[in-house]
Amino acid sequence: MESDDILRIIEAILLIPFLYELNQYILKKIKKKHLFSSKMKLNILFFYHLVFGWIYYLYAFFNPSDSKAYYSRTDDFKGSWFEIFGTETSFIDFISYPFINTLGFSYEMMMLLFTWIGYWGFVFGFLFFKENIPQKVRVFKRVDLLTLILFFPNMHFWSASLGKGAPIFFALMLFAYSIGKIKDRKIGLFVSSMLIFAIRPHIFLLLCAGGLYGLYFGKNLISRKKKLAGGIIILAGLFLLKEQILGVVNLNGSENLVADFLAFSSTRANDLSSATSGINMASYSLPEKIFTFWFRPLFLDAPGILGIIVSIENFIYLLLFGKIFKSNFFMFWKNAPSQVKSCLMIFILTSVAMTFIMSNLGIMIRQKTMIMYFMFFVIYYFLAYEKSETLRHKLKGIGVPTSNKQEIRVGY
Repeated sequence: MESDDILRIIEAILLIPFLYELNQYILKKIKKKHLFSSKMKLNILFFYHLVFGWIYYLYAFFNPSDSKAYYSRTDDFKGSWFEIFGTETSFIDFISYPFINTLGFSYEMMMLLFTWIGYWGFVFGFLFFKENIPQKVRVFKRVDLLTLILFFPNMHFWSASLGKGAPIFFALMLFAYSIGKIKDRKIGLFVSSMLIFAIRPHIFLLLCAGGLYGLYFGKNLISRKKKLAGGIIILAGLFLLKEQILGVVNLNGSENLVADFLAFSSTRANDLSSATSGINMASYSLPEKIFTFWFRPLFLDAPGILGIIVSIENFIYLLLFGKIFKSNFFMFWKNAPSQVKSCLMIFILTSVAMTFIMSNLGIMIRQKTMIMYFMFFVIYYFLAYEKSETLRHKLKGIGVPTSNKQEIRVGY
């Protein structure tokens, strides 16, 4: 590293105390609303996430990285701020513009800023889990499952850099947190929805589909009138934004969406399979594609040291997924609340869609970090349900009255 690089790193480090104090102010506000919130755990999580921001910075320093292109493109742009507005890549340039071109943020400072944004995704993920699942669930010789989920290294690595990863993860977790209490969290729901649409319009489409499924088929206390109103609003929004959503996969004006999407996905998959970590998924069956997206690399096909670390994490994913392959999961699913059904549907729909256009392990590792927390929530909720059922049967066995309601509530 040259002296200029070191000076820029020092400038970025000087931002950390400010971000830390800002965290304390926000976490204090959160603690007032959520007594279960652990300020100590979330502060540890902050510094843990910063470590991965540093690791990613070193990785990007010696390897090609989209973060460099994001910074240089915005830094070189000579037009006005709103001229750069758009969706996907353009939106990241848009939100970066005032920091780079007005406040004079360096590349290192932008990396830190986006790392901080990614951290708040984990905070809202924590709140989403704890609010809906109050009890602790322990796995793998009494390891706390929520702590394990919060500290998965791959999740932190890909949400700690300048790019789409950090803000889309933040937006998805804010959406999950807000959708549980729409009446009280309208602003959070609106902001997260707009961010998701702006960063990845196709994910917004899948999110709406999964949300509608949970809204109509989940066990909840929402009246039919509100369900109908919510459904109409979502469908109207999709209709108004359909051109931008279809434009992501070049389907604007398509007369045969299915055929044109398959043609696009085949071309995209062939392009990606020619990369260094490309794999030929065109010949795979759908189950093989899904398994590849969820759990590979898995040791034997791990690309380098990073691939070995990811393989260990993928193996843990595989073990966690195995915990729902039980006969009582179907009874659980039948009476599961809307959040659980929405999360599983979002996860499945996105996974299937991704498998048609992904043929590169590196891209799959990065892309699946967006949606893994939705599946972790389903697994966590199911294990908490099992724990509650075990306790209920024990209490019933010693003559203590218990509830026999069909709707699943995991709290004691």
